[in-house]
Amino acid sequence: MRYVVFNQKGGVGKSTITCNLAAISAAQGQRTLVVDLDPQGNSTRYLLGGGADEARDTAAEFFEQTLKFTVRPLATEDFITATPFEGLDLLPSSPALEELHGKLESRYKIYKLRDALAALDDRYDRIYIDTPPALNFYTRSALIAANGCLIPFDCDDFSRRALYSLLESVQEMQADHNRELQVSGIVVNQFQPRANLPQRLVQELIDEGLPVLQPYLSASVKIKESHERALPMLHLDARHKLTQEYLALHQALQDALAPPARRKAAR
Repeated sequence: MRYVVFNQKGGVGKSTITCNLAAISAAQGQRTLVVDLDPQGNSTRYLLGGGADEARDTAAEFFEQTLKFTVRPLATEDFITATPFEGLDLLPSSPALEELHGKLESRYKIYKLRDALAALDDRYDRIYIDTPPALNFYTRSALIAANGCLIPFDCDDFSRRALYSLLESVQEMQADHNRELQVSGIVVNQFQPRANLPQRLVQELIDEGLPVLQPYLSASVKIKESHERALPMLHLDARHKLTQEYLALHQALQDALAPPARRKAAR
């Protein structure tokens, strides 16, 4: 299963959600890969810490190779880096992705990521793709390559207004480029249960029939420590409330993938 974590708004927790779900997948025995397509490289730094500055075989090198004609298929595994966490690998980001963007778009290399990740289907059980806060070449490549789309929602009115056009963008990519793509759910992030506005906004999404996932992810200063120490929550504090919410969210995604008969038995 390949998930793209997508929102055109910055600061909504794409990298945090990507890395924490991936860390749980790996810890539960699933062979897991994170693909970091954001030139800012937050997922790369989250998983590699100081080692992020030493990453050489990155997503930029991968895409640069797609610009060169060759009869031999690209060996995607050449660009993959092991993280300190067992079972969790990374295709690192690089600031050079920004420079390559125009060339890739003009040469229409939009399907190269899909082909590369499809070649890894026997190697990985879960692939999570972190995207830039824009509907650009890299984001469209990720939407074409993925089966499921996770949309972070950070409980403010700007995010709610942007959500509808975002869902339209996903539907357009589905219709034009990727029939397998489904919205796996809206991930409510930085939720404050005692505040009226977050409760009202989330309830409005539910009332409109949008696929809001539960549980909601709480606002917590612990996540900043998690970023600073380059340790996803499961490895920083397995008993923390936010860790338990991530575990439950991961399980909800697992249950959604289970055959109907198995889901019924689980209830």
